[in-house]
Amino acid sequence: MRALVVNCTLKPSPATSNTEALAAVVADALRGHGVDVDGVRAADHDIRPGVSSDEGDGDAWPAIRERVLAADILVIATPTWLGQPSSVCKRVLERMDAMISETGDDGRPVAYDRVAGVVVTGNEDGAHNVISDVAGALIDIGYTIPAQAWTYWNRGPGPGPSYLETDEGHEWSHTTGRTAAANLVAVARALRAAPLPPPLS
Repeated sequence: MRALVVNCTLKPSPATSNTEALAAVVADALRGHGVDVDGVRAADHDIRPGVSSDEGDGDAWPAIRERVLAADILVIATPTWLGQPSSVCKRVLERMDAMISETGDDGRPVAYDRVAGVVVTGNEDGAHNVISDVAGALIDIGYTIPAQAWTYWNRGPGPGPSYLETDEGHEWSHTTGRTAAANLVAVARALRAAPLPPPLS
């Protein structure tokens, strides 16, 4: 089984990413369940604006899309800005919009039988809103979202330290992340054993 973690930090490599640090907890837990985990930092790539699977010469999305479709488990990891997913996360989801109308040889949407989860960090409120926004978009695309398939770290209202600048709340975020990983694997295995039916015509 394969998983892909898409880190939607605004920071290109090699800048330190709080989002990557928390996503690594989920990735390590997935590996503990025997999952082969890959990762991509979206800000490192020229993902062009648009809602097709290929926006032409120089667009980095087609290669990333191949990695997305090769994964049984997708984890979207994003910081919180103004109580919303990052602009990079929104760009990734916009590009995934094309998958809604794309089908495999069996006539089913290409995202069927794949599961997805969400990781959110931020030193401001908004994590539950971000989780809802991202999970809702992924459901539209065709992903299955298991129960409690997310974790987050939130500083709370007002200014304060970021995830890597304090140990506050880490135990809860890590335990929740490991639970998310277990639930993602369990549902991915269930879908492999009993795939979703094709849409009704």
